[in-house]
Amino acid sequence: MRKALAVAVLALSLSSGLTAAPPITEQERQRLLAHLDMTAAWLADEVAGLSAAQLAFHPAPDEWSIAEVLEHLVMVGQIYWEDLQTALKQPPGDQRSRMTDAGVLWYGIDRTWRDPAIPTERPAGKLHDLRVALESYRKHHERLRQYIATTRDDLRAHFVERQKSDAYQWALLTSTHEQRHVLQIREIKKDAKFPKK
Repeated sequence: MRKALAVAVLALSLSSGLTAAPPITEQERQRLLAHLDMTAAWLADEVAGLSAAQLAFHPAPDEWSIAEVLEHLVMVGQIYWEDLQTALKQPPGDQRSRMTDAGVLWYGIDRTWRDPAIPTERPAGKLHDLRVALESYRKHHERLRQYIATTRDDLRAHFVERQKSDAYQWALLTSTHEQRHVLQIREIKKDAKFPKK
């Protein structure tokens, strides 16, 4: 009886091991959570206490204001989440990402190369309330953070077609994209014509 039970338990554990996707590693999880926490804190610090004039300032006619940067981040927070969910609904595959994790990290740092926003992600100048913008941003950001903190999904086995990346890299890119725009906000604030108040 005991031997039959042991065989049954072994068979069950082996079969469940074959069907369950492995989660991301704990190191991958912690690194992504650290990046998400960093970008959220940086963004909050950079926009704290800005006046309406500072939020609306354009360094040049064809360059975004800080308010437009925030509006863009609010818009893409939802879009990027939907892209991630679409990828996760697909069956796991063996497609290889055309990106590296290091490349995704450099995307957040290197603003010498500017990739213009696609038309559906360009701000329309409708954001005028900093508090409302930050609340919307935090809602999207925290939803992604909570997902990463708890998921058992194999993010490496799901592919985000838009970026030709795996789902882990797409989640990381969501955060490094925010980092790029934090750097953009810093550039705007350093402009010689940036309002003092």
